[in-house]
Amino acid sequence: MIRILFVCHGNICRSTMAQSVLQYMVNNAGLAEHFEIDSAATSTEEIGNPPHYGTVKELRRHNIPVIPHCARQLAKADEEHFDYLIGMDSANIRNMRRIVGNSEKIYKLMSFTYPEKDVADPWYTGNFAETYTDVKLGCEKLLEKLISEL
Repeated sequence: MIRILFVCHGNICRSTMAQSVLQYMVNNAGLAEHFEIDSAATSTEEIGNPPHYGTVKELRRHNIPVIPHCARQLAKADEEHFDYLIGMDSANIRNMRRIVGNSEKIYKLMSFTYPEKDVADPWYTGNFAETYTDVKLGCEKLLEKLISEL
């Protein structure tokens, strides 16, 4: 089993979007039994909150089921449990390292694509469609890599 944890600042926009998108992809590929996919935040600001309405709306626009989720904060124990800790931007990566240490399991989602870049936070940009495009591409490339590990 490959265990993946997506991480962003609040765990209501990008990481929950990535969690739902990758789960949808592995389900459609008939590979769900090979993966555990979850998400978390680096901050405590949104703890207990559901996915942002903009994320929900964008996922529904693409007919992707929204994973039921309440925001939670990344914990040191997550580094031991998950095989991949995947942040959305450079600030997430820095904060992830602050919480779990300088783990070799930490990646930026768009590091699996070219060119590598940050996934913009739609909380600030308001552009959930652009975030979805980046998340989808990142998840596609990540899944290609993970399938080669099965």
